[in-house]
Amino acid sequence: MIDNRMLRMHVDSLLSGRGAHDDFDSAIANFPPRLRGVRLNGLPYSAWQLLEHLRICQWDLLEYSRDPKHVSPEWPDGLWPKSPKPPSAAAWARSVRTFRKELAEMRALVRNPKIDLLAPLRHAPEHTLLREALILADHNSYHVGQLVVVRRMLGAWKN
Repeated sequence: MIDNRMLRMHVDSLLSGRGAHDDFDSAIANFPPRLRGVRLNGLPYSAWQLLEHLRICQWDLLEYSRDPKHVSPEWPDGLWPKSPKPPSAAAWARSVRTFRKELAEMRALVRNPKIDLLAPLRHAPEHTLLREALILADHNSYHVGQLVVVRRMLGAWKN
């Protein structure tokens, strides 16, 4: 196995979301509860739906990366909550907590020098942990950006 400490460091940094734009924590920090389930005209999702979609997809990519028996939710219905409104403030908090926890788990996989980032996954030889981590970073960045835009459009962005 090659020494790829710098690659691990860069991918871990990318996953953190703290690069050239707002990260997950700043996008959801003190998000007003009354606005979490609001769908703006022309948008098919609310902040709650974006948050849950981020959580579900991240869980799916994490489990796909580490569990050969993992079965992904049906696309696209299994990846988005139906209701625009969170069932409760506790559901919102649980989703945020779980997102952070599972992001930390993916980052730990990437940082683990015993795991070859470029080795084919046992159950998907055309995929690697590096590929899954980059897809996750890209997906999270895209939807965190949408959360920021939704929050701005709702007039709830803090400057």
